[in-house]
Amino acid sequence: MKDEPLTYAGAGVDIQAKDEAAKAMVGLLSYARTGMGRPLGGAGHFAGMVEFGEHALVLATDGVGTKLEIANAMRRWDTVGIDCVAMNVNDAVCVGAEPIAFVDYLAIDTPDPLLVAELAKGLNEGARQSNMTIVGGETAVLPSLVKGFDLAGTVLGVVRKDRIVSGERIAPGDIMVGAASSGAHSNGYTLIRRAMEKAGVKLDDKLPSGARVGDALLVPTRIYVRAVLELLEALPHGAVHGIAHITGSGLLNVPRLKKDVRYVIDAPLPVPEILRAVQRWGGVAEDEMWRTFNMGMGLCVLVAPEHESRAVEILAKHFPAQRVGRVEAGAGISVPSARVALTGAKAQF
Repeated sequence: MKDEPLTYAGAGVDIQAKDEAAKAMVGLLSYARTGMGRPLGGAGHFAGMVEFGEHALVLATDGVGTKLEIANAMRRWDTVGIDCVAMNVNDAVCVGAEPIAFVDYLAIDTPDPLLVAELAKGLNEGARQSNMTIVGGETAVLPSLVKGFDLAGTVLGVVRKDRIVSGERIAPGDIMVGAASSGAHSNGYTLIRRAMEKAGVKLDDKLPSGARVGDALLVPTRIYVRAVLELLEALPHGAVHGIAHITGSGLLNVPRLKKDVRYVIDAPLPVPEILRAVQRWGGVAEDEMWRTFNMGMGLCVLVAPEHESRAVEILAKHFPAQRVGRVEAGAGISVPSARVALTGAKAQF
């Protein structure tokens, strides 16, 4: 048993079970407003949208997850607010929306001014990177319900209805351009912590590069908003066919855009050192890594082939970016160099 490879489900997070639970909820949420504010269905994917005249208002909500356990252990909370913002705004920009406002939700067992101030530093930095305002929030003290604290938020974005990036235009021949992640971002930390426990790794231990494990795990999620908005502005209308934020479930986020084509990643970005270290510590199988973590690609933009070079050029001004693959006839997603082939898509809510 000790030498069995770790899986995310074995560490305590069963993505399939979570998706089934989400589907059970979605099946009961049938009421839809009419008139102004009616839902714009079918094109949301990473964010929900409602009609607002010539525009769509875009909403996304998410939290930081068990990365907070690492922050608590290191008593460093000034970066996880960036993660909270990033996990939301990166989803919103996937439909072409510009984030304009944000609200946060902090649930805590005991009021702690120092902790809250440190969280606020990260939230403010995330807002600065996204060019939006944090307009409000809520702090709930829940000693009988919460151990420690949890941090989540919701973003409001806006996009012209005729500029929504829906994924519907994705077709064989399209090019996949990948934007590099900054590390593990804010996904898979239950598996990360279990792998560390299995291998006896401590947060103060060093990676081969000399970086401390804890520092590598607290690198905040990269925010892609400004780069994507610049890309959408620079390329002709309709040139960007789809945008996928690579979060929990890893590469399975890409087929959320369109399922009846095959995505082939034949030139993947380098995998961050910390993720390969986690794989070694836990003996995690290669396909499990690609279905759990971003594996070096935090965002994937799909463009018509004639716009490949310009798309790479614009994104690469902000962070490492390159052509990572192509779209062809078929279904699923594969990484031939890693001998990984995945089917299906992450469930949506």
